[in-house]
Amino acid sequence: MDNSDLTIVIPAYNEEQSLQEYLPRLLKECLKNNWKLIVVNDGSNDNTLSVLEQHNTLGVLSIIQHKLNKGYGGALKSGIMAVNTEFIITIDADGQHKVEDVQKMYSLIKSKDADMIVGKRKFDSNIYRNTGKKLIRFFARRLMTIPIEDLNSGMKIYRTELAKRYVKYCPNGMAFSDIIALLFINNRHLVIEIPIELNNRMYGESTINTQTAITTVYEILNIVLMFNPIKIFLPAGLFFIIAGIVWEIPIAFANKGISIGASLSISIGIIIIFFGLLAEQISQIRKQL
Repeated sequence: MDNSDLTIVIPAYNEEQSLQEYLPRLLKECLKNNWKLIVVNDGSNDNTLSVLEQHNTLGVLSIIQHKLNKGYGGALKSGIMAVNTEFIITIDADGQHKVEDVQKMYSLIKSKDADMIVGKRKFDSNIYRNTGKKLIRFFARRLMTIPIEDLNSGMKIYRTELAKRYVKYCPNGMAFSDIIALLFINNRHLVIEIPIELNNRMYGESTINTQTAITTVYEILNIVLMFNPIKIFLPAGLFFIIAGIVWEIPIAFANKGISIGASLSISIGIIIIFFGLLAEQISQIRKQL
């Protein structure tokens, strides 16, 4: 099978130890399958760059160097924009993603004519992280229909043309993985997921924390406001209108006239819906640009 239309993109920040072991295996598979490989050194302050240069002898690896750390999403953006093949697959530099799954996901995106395939990980044994992921997924599902479970999986394969179209809307932080998946889904592209297995992390620790979860929720809210604002404005407006009506019912039955509080609540609801319709019109114009 000719895989010359596939590029692997890896963001790397202080991953010298993991890459020292992971890169040789990955480069071997790239040569075997005619894949391209881009590693973005995201302002590492260890010897990540030296390790990359040490292995850059086979004509397969391209290195993108950030002078300062831009974040996980920022590194992926640089890598994606440098791709010139039909498909991109993103994997992490810590050695957790198996090379065998690259071939599996590549074959599937071709056979299913999909636009994105997400590598679905098994249950996270870390209760804290697993709970955070579930809460983010629950929040996202309240705002839009989501056909996949593992939104923030770092292993995804995309059509390059679409990925380049949407990266400008994605954040530079860890929320990148969630947001780019939501953008594909919201814009009615075919997104599916398949199960993958993970190796144990070779070295270091995950940088995902509570702040990451909070930022992700904020970014999800921001994307929904940008592309489908009525999903937020309409429920909020109806809440105030219904609250105002419920407030007014006992007052009206008691023949005490119209409550100022009820009138204010209903008015606020109508104003929110009005602004929601206005935001929806702006969103539709943006989609046409």
